[in-house]
Amino acid sequence: MKHYVYILTNKPNGTLYIGLTGRLKDRIRQHKNKAHPRTFSARYNLDKLVYFEKLDNKELALKRERQMKKWNRAWKIKLIEEMNPLWEDLYDKV
Repeated sequence: MKHYVYILTNKPNGTLYIGLTGRLKDRIRQHKNKAHPRTFSARYNLDKLVYFEKLDNKELALKRERQMKKWNRAWKIKLIEEMNPLWEDLYDKV
């Protein structure tokens, strides 16, 4: 089953959140609706999908998520801007 690694923010160059899921559209909808109000993404209003990538299975997605979480901020921003230079919310394109 395909899985996704994604990055959320609240504004260009704002706070970043990296996550993974098997159902990207549903998971981002949860972030937007603050379905889990005590989470990091809800507290910082991180509801704009600015980056995602699809991987072949959960194990690969977990490995990629862990890798990306170790990156410095500049690398994460570079990754976002290569795919989404205007930092648009990609939710409707999923």
